[in-house]
Amino acid sequence: MTSNNSEEMLSNVNTASRPSELKITDMRIVRTTVGGPILKLDTNQGIYGLGEVRDGASKTYALLLKSRILGDNPCNVDKIFRKIKQFGHHARQGGGVCGLEMALMDLAGKAYGVPCYQLAGGKFRDKIRCYSDTPTLKDAEAMGKKLQERIDRGFTFLKMDVGIGLIRDIPGTLCAPAGNLQTHNLMHPFTGIRLTDKGIGLLCEYVETVREVIGYEIPLSVDHFGHIGIEDCIRVGRALEKYNLAWLEDMVPWQFTDQYVRLSNSCATPICTGEDIYCKEEFIKLFEAKAIAVCHPDIATSGGILETKKIGDFAQEHGIAMALHMAGTPVCAMASVHCAAATENFLVLENHSVDNPWWDEMVTGLPNPIIQNGYIDVPEAPGLGIELNPDVIQAHLHPDDPEYFAPTTEWDRERSHDRLWS
Repeated sequence: MTSNNSEEMLSNVNTASRPSELKITDMRIVRTTVGGPILKLDTNQGIYGLGEVRDGASKTYALLLKSRILGDNPCNVDKIFRKIKQFGHHARQGGGVCGLEMALMDLAGKAYGVPCYQLAGGKFRDKIRCYSDTPTLKDAEAMGKKLQERIDRGFTFLKMDVGIGLIRDIPGTLCAPAGNLQTHNLMHPFTGIRLTDKGIGLLCEYVETVREVIGYEIPLSVDHFGHIGIEDCIRVGRALEKYNLAWLEDMVPWQFTDQYVRLSNSCATPICTGEDIYCKEEFIKLFEAKAIAVCHPDIATSGGILETKKIGDFAQEHGIAMALHMAGTPVCAMASVHCAAATENFLVLENHSVDNPWWDEMVTGLPNPIIQNGYIDVPEAPGLGIELNPDVIQAHLHPDDPEYFAPTTEWDRERSHDRLWS
């Protein structure tokens, strides 16, 4: 190739973001009253990347990684992920690693001028189907009408909660050791909580009333059954089969693979779990045991965009669909959109904020509202395809962190011997 040709090619490249010379120079955090802490990675070339720590997680999970990635080239997404993977764990404790991975993908996409889905192998779809998690109403008919409002807004997939919380105050519905109905710190097999036939009957009546309002044509999944043991999960699951539910979610803790096998083998409704699982290894155990029909990772827990794409691919090899849990800001939502676009067996993406009047205003670069007729369009702009709206973010800062991207220099030199082998 002649030098003239090389110069001509470079003339079409934004050399201010020459990928080979890009380096991370800073990490800062901002928190709002919605979702998790938003993470911002700055570079030596003026471009920056956005990610989000899991809702409910400490910003410290991200900040402790700062000194370990300063000076690294953010385009080496997999290399950095492998270095920091050991500092994540299941549930909220993986939030720092995952938020950082989203920001790395945002930066790499901006540096190369391509959307994040392209870095994950390209897209299978242009629109991402969403379902709206809907707060529980104890009156079944009112709940049905609330879900019908979702349908009227264009949503083609629904979810609601059905569990012991609906019947806790009704005599004769539950049997439990004193105090255990009030605890949230005992795992399901250890609570001793049992449902009576009356209790199960009332839950069925609730779902039946909802179905009478919304009909049977639209998928309806259910969650938050309460901390009940596997035997009662099976009883409830069988009783609910006639309502043609899309899935039964998180009936027991994800760690108990054998119990999920029992549940799946005992029920004719698809079984779903996964929002608290960090990285692909624990998902693979569920897949190989044929324990679930739908996996449900949260990209802010499961490892970020690329790791969650791998989880989806492993699920597909075992005939399992992938839905995505998401309870964050538009930053996490758009990271999820890019992963969903790049994963063939993707089913539907959750959203917890469709009733929040300023959620759509937190970012720019997208249609408003972001969800239109139950779908999010996959953006074609580089990276995640969004920028923050500082005015809206600053108007809704979390009271515990009332500063917009405050300096984090105290985390610049945190050091330890991190190697896991001798």
